[in-house]
Amino acid sequence: MTTTDSTDLTRLGHAFAEIMSSHDVSRLDEIKAPHYVNHNAFAEPGLEGSKKVLGAIIAGVPDLKVTAEDVFVSADGSRVVGRYRYEGTHTGNLLGYPATGKPFLMHSIDIWRVEDGKFVEHWDELNTLDVFIQIGAVPPPRQP
Repeated sequence: MTTTDSTDLTRLGHAFAEIMSSHDVSRLDEIKAPHYVNHNAFAEPGLEGSKKVLGAIIAGVPDLKVTAEDVFVSADGSRVVGRYRYEGTHTGNLLGYPATGKPFLMHSIDIWRVEDGKFVEHWDELNTLDVFIQIGAVPPPRQP
């Protein structure tokens, strides 16, 4: 593994939010390696799977804005961890749910393994249940 400066890796984590907010799926090539592995149930394998799922999200939420709230680099420089805020309005088909016109807010925690200055593997924790409740796809839990 080629070492990369931690400042560059922090910028990589911020670039993720910038690219997501720009809606330009081709820019994922800037930060993800061709052999990218995504451990996310919504994404198909590889870099092309990432592009496909981002395209589907943008179709459902064309005003999507992603903000990096925190980005950290592991001491050995092999991992980038980010805490992100996703905001938008559900005005198109979102992962099989027809448009509701409702706004939503979601947070995620993403962990990437890095090699040669690019993301090569990804794990995340997404609050998708809360999104589906906010857009009306799933009823809110009953109060006791």
